[in-house]
Amino acid sequence: MTHRPLEEPLRPVRPHPADVVWNRSPDPADVDPAVLSALLHRHGWQRRGGAAGRYGRWTPPGPGAGGTSLLVPESLAFPDSEDLLGEALLALSRSGTPSAREVLVSLAVPSDEIRWWRDVPTGPVGAVPWTVEEQLRSAARRMLLAGALATRARAGYYGARYRRTAAASLEHVLVGSAAGGRRLTAFVPVGTGRPLAVRLHQALYAAREAVDYQRATGGMDAFDGAVEAGVSREFTEALIALVRGTEGARVGVEWAPAAGVPEGCAAPAEAVEFSPGDLPVLREAGARYLRAEPSVPVRITGAVVRMRRSGPRGEGSVRMRVIAGAEIPHVRLTLDEESYRIAGHAHLVGLPVRVHGRLESRGGFRRLTDASGVEPVQVDEAERDRLMKSLQETAEITAFFEEACGGD
Repeated sequence: MTHRPLEEPLRPVRPHPADVVWNRSPDPADVDPAVLSALLHRHGWQRRGGAAGRYGRWTPPGPGAGGTSLLVPESLAFPDSEDLLGEALLALSRSGTPSAREVLVSLAVPSDEIRWWRDVPTGPVGAVPWTVEEQLRSAARRMLLAGALATRARAGYYGARYRRTAAASLEHVLVGSAAGGRRLTAFVPVGTGRPLAVRLHQALYAAREAVDYQRATGGMDAFDGAVEAGVSREFTEALIALVRGTEGARVGVEWAPAAGVPEGCAAPAEAVEFSPGDLPVLREAGARYLRAEPSVPVRITGAVVRMRRSGPRGEGSVRMRVIAGAEIPHVRLTLDEESYRIAGHAHLVGLPVRVHGRLESRGGFRRLTDASGVEPVQVDEAERDRLMKSLQETAEITAFFEEACGGD
């Protein structure tokens, strides 16, 4: 165990994304009354009168609302409009209604809302097993990741490709609490995540149409065209995870009122429904995407992190951390004796290597076949030192040196 000296200042800690913007109350001066009214209506609040042309009185959804109500001005044209907005926002922040928090989140950062609903069997007093909520969250995350992958490239199967950048694009997405494992909402900021919301919207409709076409005609051709809309094996697997164990599930995308409806998308966008009867078609589509995705010719630059062969001579297998040439973290390949020797020498002097080959879809695009043209890549001293330090921190380094030196 190590201890930091008492006089040493603490390292700055990167703030959690939810602590920076999402928890900040909206400034009344930055709130458009029309946007607030649209959000209240979307989340089930009811307008019950008010002075026509000046303000509306809104009450929360569901029983037990009591005397709670908000006075929301219709515009900022009146002297007391900003005061009314401030009081309404304060009342929302103090409200125990779940929808009040969702309204505040959408006001803090204009966000498209992606909603999932699952019709799951209930137990005593409407309770459900805790695993049901975990299943909903897992399926929702997989769908978001599939949508993020589709914003990077169009493919029927991604495997390990683009996953790091796709996962990074989800960092600013806020997910609300799952209501009894039946409903979940994700808030996707318009500024950074609208392409994701648009792609999910298009993929949902394309998947629904492709499933209907297959069930009506028996043909799977519609799934080939659906790839351009963002449907993939990863997307069908997310749908399967969402629907499995339910009596049906729906997914809907609602656009941020402050940003308007994106071009080519429906307004309002109706939720798309899937049922257990769709599962065989979705499974068949996923298997079809896996079989059909071709291998990809690439030229990869990477740092060798592991080498292995059965004897002191002959071909051997190599594992590389990819630096450039493919959107995957690591790749495995088999090299002939001369290429294996070059890769070993390059590692020993702290140089990455460049190699040509084909990324095979089998195994998730993690293996390079037909490898050729292995050559060291010159880098500056600082980059070489960084590579050496990174490689020496791996637990595999000892085995690497023993095998690499033995091969010479």
